[in-house]
Amino acid sequence: MNTPKPYVERREEQCGTGITYIYRTFSSDVNSDDLVWHRDRESRQVHILSGKGWKLQKDDKLPQELLPGTDVYIHKGLYHRLIKGDGDLLIRIKEL
Repeated sequence: MNTPKPYVERREEQCGTGITYIYRTFSSDVNSDDLVWHRDRESRQVHILSGKGWKLQKDDKLPQELLPGTDVYIHKGLYHRLIKGDGDLLIRIKEL
């Protein structure tokens, strides 16, 4: 059985570029227990579009705040997790 994802996702292809962006919204109502440690199959560039107080914690690192307008790079296979903030978090992902 598939576990529901803690986000809503939509994909958008950039015409003529071959680039697909993944937009994810994590609701302020998400249960913190659903934001689990995990690994991604691909390296990713994550652009923070909006959110307040949300943090990303990478394996063996202190959490870093996700500030709107900034990019975070997550390497393939790196354990990481989100830590819930206030309000919704909206991100744009580009798989590398």
